[in-house]
Amino acid sequence: MTPSEWSDKRERQYEEVKESKLDAGASEDEAKEIAARTVNKARARSGEADQSSKSSTDDISSGRRGGLRSHSGSQGRTKDQLYAEAKRKGVKGRSTMSKAQLEKAVSE
Repeated sequence: MTPSEWSDKRERQYEEVKESKLDAGASEDEAKEIAARTVNKARARSGEADQSSKSSTDDISSGRRGGLRSHSGSQGRTKDQLYAEAKRKGVKGRSTMSKAQLEKAVSE
């Protein structure tokens, strides 16, 4: 479903998130991408989307998460995020690696 087919509520949510990201200093493209991802995840969680990933439906909501996974802080990226990056980079043996091993593998 394209953004033009979202409900009025989702359109408002998209604009609010986009404006918030622009106010925080994000570029226009980055703000649009984050807003679209946020709205699509909310749609998946509420059953509005035709397709949804396991992480969209089983993970804590983006509102509650509040930047817990912003690639910083005491714990940094999640193991799932590191695994996805290792997969993109073609790291061998990633399925049996610990979080620490994945961090080391993707940083090389």
